[in-house]
Amino acid sequence: MAGLYSYSIWQIFAAGSEQVLMALSELKIGRTAVIEGLLLPDEIQHHLMHMGFMPETRVQAVRRAPAGDPTVYAVDGMEVALRRETARWISVREPEEGSR
Repeated sequence: MAGLYSYSIWQIFAAGSEQVLMALSELKIGRTAVIEGLLLPDEIQHHLMHMGFMPETRVQAVRRAPAGDPTVYAVDGMEVALRRETARWISVREPEEGSR
């Protein structure tokens, strides 16, 4: 997967409006986002989905290792450490205002 694309932010144009997505790896510590999709090989994608990384699920960046990688994310009541190279293929968006 490494080297396929260097994009870290995606833009989706739907129904005349623009929705900006970002890579999970860009989420700041303490911030929460909503998972939009996983662009990973099936085996890795299925493994992460079993741990709670499902579309429309909230995820929070909890802490980073001292060297900056991996990052611990809270999702579905669990804390999971992901390397930046994996997290960059998970697209997230800001939660809608007023949603929990």
